[in-house]
Amino acid sequence: MDETTTGLDAYEISTDAARLDRARIHHWLSTDAYWAIGRSRDKQDRAIDGSLNFGAYEVSSGELVAYARAVTDHATFAWLCDVYVDRPARGKGLGTALVETVRDHFAPLGIKRIMLATHDAHGVYEKIGFQPLDVPEHWMALRFP
Repeated sequence: MDETTTGLDAYEISTDAARLDRARIHHWLSTDAYWAIGRSRDKQDRAIDGSLNFGAYEVSSGELVAYARAVTDHATFAWLCDVYVDRPARGKGLGTALVETVRDHFAPLGIKRIMLATHDAHGVYEKIGFQPLDVPEHWMALRFP
């Protein structure tokens, strides 16, 4: 997938990493996303480099207005993270369209599951088909200080 025009005619979604405004992404996440507050620019750049990135752009200006990334092997698993819509672009369905594009990108690859974690947006993701884990006690995490 290179570029997809969403149902929202004013925006297009692309996986072209060269189009990403890395400074803007870092600013958004490190200052306004509870899960990434204080994240360094170096760490954010490494995360971008190791992921499949989805940028949503205003068609008229080419400006990046939303972002999501997926950590994936493109075959069995994907982790959706860092989903962010710029505050002025919120409330227009762009976040939903962005996550639907991510879902639709992976669907034909035979990936068994796309995981994500959210503190407060369960309803948003449920509309797209995400569900709580059937057996959460099967999942574990290794945490570092």
